Amino acid sequence: MKPSDFSIHVTSFLTHYLAAQRNVSPNTIKAYRDVFTLLLRFCRDVQGIAPERLRLEQIDVSLVEAFLDYLERERKSSPQTRNHRLSALHAFFRYVQAEEPARMHQCQKILAIPLRKHARPTVGYLSKEELAEILAQPDLCTPEGRRDAVLLSVLYDVGARVQELTDLSVGDVRLDSPAQLRLLGKGRKMRAVPLMGKTNSSTITYRKTASLVPNSSTSLSSKTHASNDCRVRESVTSFTNITSKHKTSVRV
Repeated sequence: MKPSDFSIHVTSFLTHYLAAQRNVSPNTIKAYRDVFTLLLRFCRDVQGIAPERLRLEQIDVSLVEAFLDYLERERKSSPQTRNHRLSALHAFFRYVQAEEPARMHQCQKILAIPLRKHARPTVGYLSKEELAEILAQPDLCTPEGRRDAVLLSVLYDVGARVQELTDLSVGDVRLDSPAQLRLLGKGRKMRAVPLMGKTNSSTITYRKTASLVPNSSTSLSSKTHASNDCRVRESVTSFTNITSKHKTSVRV
């Protein structure tokens, strides 16, 4: 069977355009891929169009709007999730209109679908006393406790996102003056963030006691796996569990 134009463009978009030309992160590519997975399942299960028969001309503004309604109605997606899915489709059709000028009108009608406005939740905060109590929770007599203490201190000190911290390698940490971290953020943008004195001192101590080799690619958040004595990088979920564990020990 001859590949459809839609399959050709999706493959090129995910494997060549995003990865090679735009150099976006693997997490972003995975998120975009998941949107197309949902779209293909919607076309198959709701619209009765088999994935191998789906053509670009069939994905018009009415189908995209029906897909967005399906996400909210059947999958109970929040407005934020709906907007994320739509943003991924906007990126794809912005790419397609340059590849297929004859379909510019179709693409621009889809690009005109607005993101849904929604109420933004109030961002909470910790008092100085609550923060001090959380930072005092890790057991400094254990390797994992010392690691947790450093990670929590760094997280507060530099205001890093959890993903940035889990991606942080020992080689990204400069402990000599001026102490700083090199963080890889959204859009694969690198930035240097200063490390305060107390956090710097605890990081130096942790690096020595954990036998972390300076300038290595070992993750700062990694822990030693009991079965093979190798250090394993923590995932975002694991790190979230670390913060939740110590937070639940404090009445916040």
